[in-house]
Amino acid sequence: RERALHRHREADRARSVQGVGKRRAPQHRRRPRGVNRRRVGRTGSSMKYIDPRRDPWHALAGDDGPHVSITPRPYLLLEIGQWHAVRAQWPAGVPLGIKLANDFHVEDLAADLPRLALLALQFPKWVDGRAYSQAHLLRSRWRFGGEIRATGEVLVDMLPLLARTGFDAVVLRADQSEEAARRALTFFPGHYQGDAVDPLPLFAKPPGTAETLARRPLQEFVSAGEGI
Repeated sequence: RERALHRHREADRARSVQGVGKRRAPQHRRRPRGVNRRRVGRTGSSMKYIDPRRDPWHALAGDDGPHVSITPRPYLLLEIGQWHAVRAQWPAGVPLGIKLANDFHVEDLAADLPRLALLALQFPKWVDGRAYSQAHLLRSRWRFGGEIRATGEVLVDMLPLLARTGFDAVVLRADQSEEAARRALTFFPGHYQGDAVDPLPLFAKPPGTAETLARRPLQEFVSAGEGI
């Protein structure tokens, strides 16, 4: 009986040793999908070009605005200070937009994002790209699904990066051509890196994706960019 018990113990010890060093199969997580995938296409067909003269969104006079005079109504475009003044009383379902300076930390607005229909981000100079980072964070981290609008010094050759970082509307600088802006969004059929529109890098896409993109007809870059 003692010998049989010893054999069972030895067998149990052998099985436990065999299990040492074994690795569990990796758990594959689903990659997050860009919130605005449905909003901005690679061809820019969903990019909105805003004519300020016909824009239904309107700001209140003055940067600070007399807070006591803000009456909730659709399509108001408020400064962040104005929003804080009326936040508690703003009725649900009334479309609201906010203008953000490019040094504003968008995480400070995270709790209010579900209440907002529009965020207008500013490019005080075309060489200042902080609004790109704001847009990317709003789409990729905070999952903002409303309109993100580029305002200020918005030039035609900024359009591809605007689209990739999550902008879906632009107010072009007065001397810029909407036709040239639309053309700028057709230069590149795809990109190797992921972005706010499509987070999957090219190597993670289904087999044959790169070949399909390479076969798409491209405009001659030099001639297509003459108007920029």
